[in-house]
Amino acid sequence: MDLPGGGTSWSADADEVLSSSLPMGLVGGLKDYEGREDTGETMLTGRGRGSSDLGGEGMGDSCEIGDTEVASGAEDNDTVEEGVAVSNANQSCWTKRVRVGKAADVREPSSSRMTALEASVRAFVDKKSGNVVNPSIGTSFDSVEEGYEFYNLYSWEVGFGVRYAKSRLNVHRKKCMQEIVCACAGKPLQANSRSTRCGCNAMIRLLRSDDGGWYVCEHRSEHNHALSVICGEKLHWKSHRHIDTYTRDLVKQLRENNISISKVYSVVGSFFGTIRDVPFTKRSLKTLCGKLNREQSLNDATKTIDVFNDMRAEDPEFKYSVQVDTEGRIKTLMWATGRGIEQFKCFGDVVTFDTTYKTNLYDMPFGLFVGVNNHFQSVIFGGVLISDEKVETFKWIFTEFFQMLAAPQPKTILTDQARSMEIAIADVMLRTVHRWCKWHVLKKAKESLGALLAKGSEFKPEFSKLVHHAVSIDEFENGWACMLEKYGLQKNAFLAQLYEVRGKWAKPYFMGVFCAKMTSTQRSESANHLLKGYVPPGCPMHLFIRQYEKMQFDRDFEESYQEKRTKLGGVVLKQNIPIEVHASEVYTRTMFEKFGEVLYGCGSYDLIEVKPRLEYIARHIKFQSREKWCKNEFVITVSEAADEFKCECGTFEHYGMVCSHALKVMIHLKLRELPAKHVLKRWTKDARDILPPEYLRYQKDHGPLKYSSHRHNTLYLLALDVVKLGDSNVEAYALAEEKLRHVKVQLEPVAAVRDGLGLSDKELAADSAGSGVGNKQHFGRPESEHTISQGSDVFPAASKKWLAGRPTTSRDKAPYEQPSKRTRFCSICRLQGHKSTTCPARGDVPKAPRKSPRCSKCGLTGHRKNTCSNPPKV
Repeated sequence: MDLPGGGTSWSADADEVLSSSLPMGLVGGLKDYEGREDTGETMLTGRGRGSSDLGGEGMGDSCEIGDTEVASGAEDNDTVEEGVAVSNANQSCWTKRVRVGKAADVREPSSSRMTALEASVRAFVDKKSGNVVNPSIGTSFDSVEEGYEFYNLYSWEVGFGVRYAKSRLNVHRKKCMQEIVCACAGKPLQANSRSTRCGCNAMIRLLRSDDGGWYVCEHRSEHNHALSVICGEKLHWKSHRHIDTYTRDLVKQLRENNISISKVYSVVGSFFGTIRDVPFTKRSLKTLCGKLNREQSLNDATKTIDVFNDMRAEDPEFKYSVQVDTEGRIKTLMWATGRGIEQFKCFGDVVTFDTTYKTNLYDMPFGLFVGVNNHFQSVIFGGVLISDEKVETFKWIFTEFFQMLAAPQPKTILTDQARSMEIAIADVMLRTVHRWCKWHVLKKAKESLGALLAKGSEFKPEFSKLVHHAVSIDEFENGWACMLEKYGLQKNAFLAQLYEVRGKWAKPYFMGVFCAKMTSTQRSESANHLLKGYVPPGCPMHLFIRQYEKMQFDRDFEESYQEKRTKLGGVVLKQNIPIEVHASEVYTRTMFEKFGEVLYGCGSYDLIEVKPRLEYIARHIKFQSREKWCKNEFVITVSEAADEFKCECGTFEHYGMVCSHALKVMIHLKLRELPAKHVLKRWTKDARDILPPEYLRYQKDHGPLKYSSHRHNTLYLLALDVVKLGDSNVEAYALAEEKLRHVKVQLEPVAAVRDGLGLSDKELAADSAGSGVGNKQHFGRPESEHTISQGSDVFPAASKKWLAGRPTTSRDKAPYEQPSKRTRFCSICRLQGHKSTTCPARGDVPKAPRKSPRCSKCGLTGHRKNTCSNPPKV
């Protein structure tokens, strides 16, 4: 029958069931709810006396609980046991509704209140049967999350999983009802699918209590599906493979450092004792890693700029530059740390640049500017992410990089054979010698020459010795001709093409060019390989830069070790002669070891005096047994003051270290020190004693001033007097520093306009005239050109290129490294490069008659199998 206030009558069976299972204080409150048919379940919605109808599924005070005497809010005659609020007061079936309104979702904790889990454990000790965790009706919780964890523990015991289901909000947008159901509840989204949902009715319903907590008002325990029995099965329920916050942070850090999922799982297992004790599966770990990758890729461009701003806050000299396309997306992103800029000013005379690394989310090639320091270590000057490898892109990179570093262009640059890069270097870097990487040039030799380079062949060691150890042009030319004649390879197309471009890669053709003993981009390749250990495949841009920063730190750490070794490490002499002792005092430890190798090589040569103290010949002691194309004699010319030695091998010009031939002459002349002209500063301990161009005249090894002016000398002497006075005491120092800073701020806008008569302007003009247009000096950039506003919509990341399969860490191959097609030969003259139809030796030879078609079924000619009507041959 209808009840006042819009309610409906309860059936006698339902009343009896609820009365027997609920505490008396809760019965009256729950009878205010009607039974509603909803997906086969009994839905209790609050329709109390005087309440309004429920206007919507997500709102309405009708979801709030009535006057239920629960937990700590009970009167004196109430008792609490087993985590269930029990009221012994006699109440009518209809009680006044209690509305939670804007109450918090979580109840205030109380030390006097027993938790539901503790109450269940205590109750199990008494009854000693059934489940330890028992979500009985009336069980009270402080929050919905606590109820979920409690029911999840119960589901682990029984053998199923749980998930959140329906919930209701009141008019204040506060949750007042929450259902937690079996993972198999509901129906599949589509028929004939792999969904595990089978309409299971098992669930609990949580409602609000008058003290701000939650309690179980309904519990259904029947399942219509099989339950999991062993722990291995239970772990595969989604609710039982939860990964806590601390483990998530650990997994995130490990994945950012390029640790594989299997190793991450092993590391996590070591924290839990063994892998068997890990409370989640490897499948759930993979799901978490995918979710972390998606989170990291969101707002990638904004995060990248934030990373750059953080790096600039820690390193004021940090600089970056961004090139965008017509749609405002990142096309090229280049950056350099303050350490890299400082290194380039000291060791930027030779640079290698390589762009064969593509391990990032956008498949953008990554290029590294790499050089070598005075410890013969690879140093990274800067990095660049590019979207394409076109001529215009490389022109922008090379122009912007040297402007950003405010440093002159290098003497030599080594790259691969990319044609677009070669054109860009020729247009932008006019005074720089461009050299191809020898490794890239010879990489295809093995597949092109085939059996000639097989293991055990005589050709392989001879070819390797000629390519890597020839020291003069004549030696290379003679050796190449002898090799072709000996093995009959005059018409080999690959060797002919390789010989035509010998001026781009062969070592003898660069003997007069300083290359710091680098013949390939191996240092860039090594840096790329090193970066793979830091950067995970498919990482977003901001994470890529973070990991690059870690690699840069490790490289700087290794350099610091070499600095300490040079200052404090001992010296091991080979011959203990004065010139060797002097070398140990000027060179770094690593370069002194290189000098020891040169000194050891002196023993392989005999010295012949042509002109006393002016000209000598160094002859190899095994010249009779060496190949006939090898150069066995080298002429060394000595200046009259014995301060300069010129050897025709050109090693010093190429390497910056005196050759063994010249060193043999120095020892013969009993020099006690290496001549100053043969000690290259970049290999010495004082290699970093290089001042900026405007202060270069004050460098201790720079010599006398080239230019001078009256106003410069006057200001310089006055500044020295101020320095002397300011260095008298602390007060004088503070006053001098304050006044000088104030004067500097006032002079900057006035000095912006230059008349060209200043000492620094004259020196820069002279340097620019001698080094070409490309060596123009730049002194930083305005702040606006480096800083991009955070959250800018006109600065999105590059478009993603989702490729099939997993991201690869393998090296990206250039087009010229791809396998070439099989060479075709003419069937008449047996030479390559043309076919028989265009063979010059063909003459009027008639074409061979075309063969008559033969049936593969009956074996007769004149027809084919698809038109054959004869019986098959036996």
